[in-house]
Amino acid sequence: MLQIALWKRLSILMVVLAGLALAMPNLFYERVERHNDAAKAIELQGATPELTAERAGWPGWLPNGLVNLGLDLRGGAHLLAEVQVADVYADRMDGMWPEVRDTLREQRDAVGPIRRVDAPPGELHVRIARPEGMEAALAAVRDLARPTVTLTGVGSSDIEVRGEGDLVIVQLSEAERLATDNRTIQQSLEIVRRRVDEVGTREPTIQRQGADRILIQVPGIGSAEELKALIGTTARLTFQPVVSRTDNPNESPGPGNVLYPDIEDDGVYYVLEKAPVVSGEELTDAQPAFDQNGQPSVTFRFNPAGARKFGQYTQENVGSPFAIVLDDEVISAPVIREAILGGSGQITGNFTVEESTQLAILLRAGALPAELVFLEERTIGPELGADSIEAGKIACIVAFVAVLGFMWASYGLFGLFANIALIVNVGLIFGLLSLIGATLTLPGIAGIVLTIGMAVDANVLIFERIREELKSARGPARAIELGYERALSAIFDANITTFITATILFAMGSGPVKGFAVTLGLGILTSVFTAIYVTRLMIVIWMERRRPKTITV
Repeated sequence: MLQIALWKRLSILMVVLAGLALAMPNLFYERVERHNDAAKAIELQGATPELTAERAGWPGWLPNGLVNLGLDLRGGAHLLAEVQVADVYADRMDGMWPEVRDTLREQRDAVGPIRRVDAPPGELHVRIARPEGMEAALAAVRDLARPTVTLTGVGSSDIEVRGEGDLVIVQLSEAERLATDNRTIQQSLEIVRRRVDEVGTREPTIQRQGADRILIQVPGIGSAEELKALIGTTARLTFQPVVSRTDNPNESPGPGNVLYPDIEDDGVYYVLEKAPVVSGEELTDAQPAFDQNGQPSVTFRFNPAGARKFGQYTQENVGSPFAIVLDDEVISAPVIREAILGGSGQITGNFTVEESTQLAILLRAGALPAELVFLEERTIGPELGADSIEAGKIACIVAFVAVLGFMWASYGLFGLFANIALIVNVGLIFGLLSLIGATLTLPGIAGIVLTIGMAVDANVLIFERIREELKSARGPARAIELGYERALSAIFDANITTFITATILFAMGSGPVKGFAVTLGLGILTSVFTAIYVTRLMIVIWMERRRPKTITV
């Protein structure tokens, strides 16, 4: 008998209502978007009357998920950046110098006094006073080597050590360089992603291209320059001992030291020890705040290792100045009045509220491990996105009208049932896209248009099968039941092959191809659901109410 249990009817109805409820916010896109942005800003910065009013523009008890619009629909910024991975080699050698120095000092009887000398980037050169002790020096430094663990470099050391005359030369091994390159790119990707996401932008595309390049596409941001200002800042924070202060920009800082300008006072420079006491990598949190004078500042907190080193240094150097350095510029150089043992502190300067907020974001995200050089930049205006959306709307409307007209002309009342299911189908697609936070692009719209054309395939198979069953002189209820049962295998076979194709496109493709695959795959799931369950439920309800003796499909 053509029957559907009550619990199945309620389940189908609940799925449809839930999908349409999730899709509903997209009908009020700008209003809901303002509500979401205001709610996030209140969470990060606190409430203001303007933000509270924006948040109240959409009821909090209603769904507020939106289908994110891609760069081609909304406008935004596009950047292609190259990561200067060679910079990391030099940083690694600078970091190894204290360890190498202490090791060679233990061999003083054999090698004599030692001194670091200038070297090409990525190499550490140490001159020893007694070249006859070179063998002992090389053996001592080689003991500092650690294994490089990669798929291709298992068993190799992270450094190569050789001697030339009276020079001990240290550099990274080839296996370690490859591993360092991969780590640098991955770390850069994660830091750029955190920086972009934390300022409230929607669904950025951040992915690796080639060996050392990163593609960054951010919908909804004003310009490529605005994006560069945020991403291009290294935000490398260090705390370094002060050697002296000078007004001569050409003064030689001496070996093991650096000369950095004061960010606030033009013409003032500081000679600092190159090795920092604590670095920004040991920060666990940074928040915008106000100092005791009511001026914007940034508070920070170290992890246990950083807090221990910071506390020990300040305890041993009370009365001495130390410098807070951001991207090779001295923010301030206060004198240590007392030991700072709590692992937290405050950065003050001539900040505005916006500058202190942005600095806190950069410090929380962490320092970029290497400089980014922007090879390509584009700003896509919202007008182009509006034109794309309008063209997509027209394509969807044309597809809708053509399919609805064909189904009504071909199958009459049953065609109207299929048309209602088609409308529900599109609503469910947008509900699922909103639920998973997917990004809709022009290829994604193409996937929806294709789904509209394909969505009635299952209904066509079912209706044609019902026609065949009616010719066998069975009753209409039995013909409808057999039509659904015997069309199922063909429906599943056709849609599974298409779904497999969409899965492969999603796994192997990137960017726009993935957008097309997502909408196509979701469209297949919703079209099968609406064809098998929604249209059948409507037909069953109609049959129960009308109880026709004969039907015409």
